[in-house]
Amino acid sequence: MSISIGQSLTDFVASATNNTEFSLSAHQGKFVVLYFYPKDATPGCTTEGHDFNALLTEFDKLNCSVFGVSRDSIKKHENFKAKQGYQFELISDEDEALCQLFDVIKLKKLYGKEYLGIDRSTFIIDPQGKLIKEWRSVKVPQHAQLVLDYLTGLPTA
Repeated sequence: MSISIGQSLTDFVASATNNTEFSLSAHQGKFVVLYFYPKDATPGCTTEGHDFNALLTEFDKLNCSVFGVSRDSIKKHENFKAKQGYQFELISDEDEALCQLFDVIKLKKLYGKEYLGIDRSTFIIDPQGKLIKEWRSVKVPQHAQLVLDYLTGLPTA
C-alpha cells in the first residue's frame, strides 16, 4: 500500500548515516524532504546530493530537514556522504520498505536490459506528518531549488 497526497503517514523508522535512526515522529513539528535516488556515487545522484547540500541553510530556515534515501547499505552511504561532504543524513532502505510505501520502485531499462530500480522522486511531509507534495521521475538540474521554492511559497502559520 502506498501513500498519496493529503494522507498522514504512520511513524516509520529506518537506519541512517552517522549511527542514527530516522523516525518520522522525531521530526514532528518540522517539514521533512525525502528524496529517493537510485544509487550512491553515480553522477546524477552525486549532483542531486550536492544541490540539496548547497541549499541546506535555506531549508533549515524554513524548519525543514532533508534526507536522501536509496537501497544502498549504511556502509556505502557513509563512504558516499564522507567523500561528497554532505551535511545531511542518508537513509538506507535495503529492505525497500520506504520504497514500497512511497511507490518508487519501477521497471527500468539500461542497455536493453530490464530491472527494478528507484524512480528518482522527492516528497515533502508537513509538520503534522501529512504528505503534501511529490515529484516523480525527477530530472536533477534545478530540482533542489524547485523543492525549496515550493516550501518558500507555503503560507506560514
